[in-house]
Amino acid sequence: MDIGTAVVPMDLQIKGAHLLFNAKKKILRRPDFPAFVESPIPDVSTLAIEDIDVSNPFLFAQNRWESYFKRLRDECPVHYQKKSAFGPFWSITRYEDILFVDKNHDLFSAEPFIVIGAAPEGLSLEMFIAMDPPKHDVQRRAVQGVVAPKNLKEMEGLIRSRTQEVLDGLPLNKPFNWVEEVSIELTARMLATLLDFPYESRRKLVYWSDLAGGGAETTGGTSDTDELFRGMADMAKQFSQLWREKEAKRDAGEATGFDLMSLMLSNDDTKNLINKPMEFLGNLALLIVGGNDTTRNSMTGGVLALNRFPDEFTKLKNDPSLIPNMVSEIIRWQTPLAYMRRIAKQDVELNGKTIKKGDKVVMWYASGNRDERAIEQPDQFIIDRKNARNHISFGFGIHRCMGNRLAEMQLRILWEELIQRFDKIEVVGEPKYVQSNFVKGYSEMTVKLTAKA
Repeated sequence: MDIGTAVVPMDLQIKGAHLLFNAKKKILRRPDFPAFVESPIPDVSTLAIEDIDVSNPFLFAQNRWESYFKRLRDECPVHYQKKSAFGPFWSITRYEDILFVDKNHDLFSAEPFIVIGAAPEGLSLEMFIAMDPPKHDVQRRAVQGVVAPKNLKEMEGLIRSRTQEVLDGLPLNKPFNWVEEVSIELTARMLATLLDFPYESRRKLVYWSDLAGGGAETTGGTSDTDELFRGMADMAKQFSQLWREKEAKRDAGEATGFDLMSLMLSNDDTKNLINKPMEFLGNLALLIVGGNDTTRNSMTGGVLALNRFPDEFTKLKNDPSLIPNMVSEIIRWQTPLAYMRRIAKQDVELNGKTIKKGDKVVMWYASGNRDERAIEQPDQFIIDRKNARNHISFGFGIHRCMGNRLAEMQLRILWEELIQRFDKIEVVGEPKYVQSNFVKGYSEMTVKLTAKA
């Protein structure tokens, strides 16, 4: 179904697409996308190289990913998997090769998706991260002002006060779920600020983000198609209402804000974006996923890293000026989004392999950030690492993460406030990981805090 106009309210269009999707599935007897059933990931040494499938969504969940990617980097850095659940794809696993693919947008297209799978028919959201120039440049330019240095400076006080409020409400000497109480709550507050979304409904933004990036068809996640359609219809309805309210204020001559929607409304290239529902929804979904999964999982990953490497926590307490450098090291060590996908625009020779025009190419940032050829002692977490900013978690080239400075600021403020309050931040037991081949994240991590004397 082509949802191309906004004559019918956007949420009703999505509901119509949902009905059509289910009708086609029933009439044509299309099987549902196979649900992923977890089984133990085998030792990579027991597999033939051609049988390695790093799209398995339990690879990260079972924390077996490091050995899999190391074997590919060492033996087959440009690797073809011809029979995954998501179709055939190439894995690019070395740092320098990933840079080559990411920088050469003339050879590798970001369209139509950045994830390994495809969206359900009728929900092919269009977003600028999955567009090529010139359209990509126009839409990115319209919203990048929200993370301009001047605006970040103005936001810093608000981010700090909200961080303080969350941390001051945490229990002492009592285990709690850090993911739920800190990482999700802080990112929800930030997303509500960036979008000028009703603050009391901020957890909806997190839910929609998890839905948009968590489908079985797209990333091997757990959300089903019906839930995705329902969630996107609700998101469309609420974002459309917010857009119309801001539009009315603008037309009445009132000053517009500096949130993402106000910026899009004030830009000639995007002021009518609501009339292109899939672009409207896609770009908002991109902005909430970008602001949710990345920062949220780095907030958790940093705590885990300092528990795995306790000497680094001692180093941090002795020298808090290391926090900005540590933030870059957290983002490298965690790599919250494992990859980005491209499509070859022509035949390309890379590391002795021929990637054919039209082939799906996956740049595994999680692997590139652990490549011994580019990063010394890459599996170690070293908070005073030299050139810590040279990680590839944010991507490179025209698609480099727009919100990288905002993410770094949020993490810096979090750690500045944490070390003022707590002497110990102890991880109790093993964390639980998200089922996904895209989001390298956590669903639960139990933490116990001890106050500073």
